[in-house]
Amino acid sequence: VFLIFKHDKRMFLVGLVAFLLGHLAYVVAFALRGVDGRAVLTALVPLGLVAVGVGRWLWPHAGRLRGPVLAYIAVITAMVAAAIGAVAAGDTVMLLLGATLFYLSDLGVARERFVEKAFVNKLVGQPLYFAGQLLLAWYVAPPLSVG
Repeated sequence: VFLIFKHDKRMFLVGLVAFLLGHLAYVVAFALRGVDGRAVLTALVPLGLVAVGVGRWLWPHAGRLRGPVLAYIAVITAMVAAAIGAVAAGDTVMLLLGATLFYLSDLGVARERFVEKAFVNKLVGQPLYFAGQLLLAWYVAPPLSVG
């Protein structure tokens, strides 16, 4: 909801923090399900390189939001690494797919907000976001008992 206010930088920052907290919640959820710590650390090497590339791409465009944007990149990268750790510990690959789709959707948000406003950002970003959230919600939540 906070991201709806496109021209209000404070509301965008609140939205950024809300999503950052959501990513942290996913990290905790994955950890509670069990993660392979070695896989997480190993995954952080290539994911860290991608994060540096994304940070360099956004840096000239982020202005006063550089710090929060870099923190966000770090946390979403940690979320994907935690998903890799969960899969390595025997969890479903659907967690990793959901986390990856969420990550990719955020690149569309970042491009829209900081680099270039274009319909393609929403055309690609929104379906990736909703598919990622659906997968994460479906596979992170404990199964419902009927009856």
